[in-house]
Amino acid sequence: MSKSNIMNTYGRFDVTFEKGLGSRVYDVNGKEYIDFVSGVATNCLGHSHPAIINAITEQSKRLIHISNNYWSTKNIALAEKLIQNSDHSSVFFSNSGTEAVEGALKLARKYGKKHGNNDKNILLYMDNSFHGRSMGALSVTGQDKYQKDFMPLMGGVKRIQLNDIEDLKNNFNDKVCGIIIEPIQGEGGINTASAKYLKEVRSLCDSYDALLIFDEIQCGMGRLGSLFAYKKFNVVPDVICIAKALGGGFPIGAVVANERADSAVAPGDHGSTFGGNPLGCAVALAVLNELVDGGIVATVEKKSNYIMEKLHILKDKYKAIDEIKGMGLLIGISLKTSPKDFSNACFKKGLLAVTAGTNVVRLLPPLNVSKEDVDEALSIVEAVLSETTM
Repeated sequence: MSKSNIMNTYGRFDVTFEKGLGSRVYDVNGKEYIDFVSGVATNCLGHSHPAIINAITEQSKRLIHISNNYWSTKNIALAEKLIQNSDHSSVFFSNSGTEAVEGALKLARKYGKKHGNNDKNILLYMDNSFHGRSMGALSVTGQDKYQKDFMPLMGGVKRIQLNDIEDLKNNFNDKVCGIIIEPIQGEGGINTASAKYLKEVRSLCDSYDALLIFDEIQCGMGRLGSLFAYKKFNVVPDVICIAKALGGGFPIGAVVANERADSAVAPGDHGSTFGGNPLGCAVALAVLNELVDGGIVATVEKKSNYIMEKLHILKDKYKAIDEIKGMGLLIGISLKTSPKDFSNACFKKGLLAVTAGTNVVRLLPPLNVSKEDVDEALSIVEAVLSETTM
């Protein structure tokens, strides 16, 4: 089995996995790991969940793909489920979060053209943000390390500072057609937007007739303790980008829009060959049924409180921890030592954890993680802390 046939675009751990169950994954040698990466907040129901297996099995027997020239029952049902649980009115389905961002950016540009003029085309984005790897999404990703080798990127964008209201006001004007924000920056280091800041953004978008876009790809779909992350901040965006946990591991993304944003688009403005295919929608619908109707989202806050309490005890005990960050089950341990070394040490002891920003290790367990798995994972974290020298 040759690994050389795969393009060298990832810095991978030296492990090859072949199966998973619940919060556990197993490599080709049979070694067991606790998975607190969850496909980077994607496997919200863990691995091999019966609802997902059943949805794939049953739908694959009926209809896997059909052109978007036609309706499908699962496409309609999934859109209805998302709208029933939001303050919005329409959905566009894609294959990934990056594609959802691309759709949202196009939506804002079209809105600006329709409601302003050709000069209303500026998109604001946050420093330290991450919105994807395609050229449009990369253009609004506020980290130079991702952008530098691919210049020039898309024009008509401007970077501003998260939670800096003065900087926000200084850069907002009639030429702005939209602003894109992660309520909690995942890749950037688990940095939370303040409710005060988001409310000011909402007010300026209303004043200047611009669209407010929330990128909830990592922090949405139950991870913060509400199906949509915006509900934790009491600020309703015009557009929401979702993916990752929407399919519980199956590739699907979506742009969720209100009537204001949706009014800008017409047939032919956007499309996706595989977006909203019956198989993907059937899986996502099964996932939503578990998250919402099955009550999993309602358990997130209690689990979060338990983990946060345990981590703060570790912070008081070990000097290597600088800060505990995040919300719900999107948790960051800010370290005074190398997060990469820390993550590698966890890996060797059987815990999967991923880094974020320059000094943070993320803990992203499945939303249905058991207390026993949490306790075992945290015991590994403490074991690594006890071996960390300062």
